[in-house]
Amino acid sequence: LPSVLVFIDESGDPGMNGKPGTSVLFTVTAVVFSDPALGEACAASICDLRRRVGVDERFEFHFNKCSRSFREQFLSTVGAHKFYYHAFVLNKEKLYGEGFKYKSSFYKFAVGIVFDNLKQHLLGASVTFDQCGDREFKRELAKYLKKRTDLHDGKVRVKNVKMEDSCSNHLLQLADMVCGAVARHERLDKPDREVYRNLIRHREWKVRHWP
Repeated sequence: LPSVLVFIDESGDPGMNGKPGTSVLFTVTAVVFSDPALGEACAASICDLRRRVGVDERFEFHFNKCSRSFREQFLSTVGAHKFYYHAFVLNKEKLYGEGFKYKSSFYKFAVGIVFDNLKQHLLGASVTFDQCGDREFKRELAKYLKKRTDLHDGKVRVKNVKMEDSCSNHLLQLADMVCGAVARHERLDKPDREVYRNLIRHREWKVRHWP
């Protein structure tokens, strides 16, 4: 069986100190391909889009740095491909508990909830995160996700976990753009909040809010 590919990105920051500039919401999004070939086809489309819009091959699609036109073209392009996404939105103002004060614990908690919802659909998954944390954190996260997705039926749901630089991974850029679209939809003060999520809503599996 081909392995499932999962790409994770987040919007907002995991800080709970309430300082000016820290986000009220923290959104984690998983983009899932049921077959590596589907991921390759989507990545090829993103490469082609880069040529069509006339940007350098090193240009990185990053939601917060892209114009509205680039966002719309990107999401329209990838929306034609077969993937689905699941997002988890936390309102940090409503969270309490010692564990949330630590960024690594907060991040693992948010990612863990996403994988709780995905685990029935995973088998031999290769999970890729944007480069974050050190090697020890990566080991901890891999161990945590494998344990979290174990349904005690002998099947390996998360085969491996890796960190890569999004500038060289088109599908991490996809996760960033999808996560950005979901996070923007949560911003009631933004006039374009409906635009982006509507372009990929047919690829949406679930968006959970907590608490």
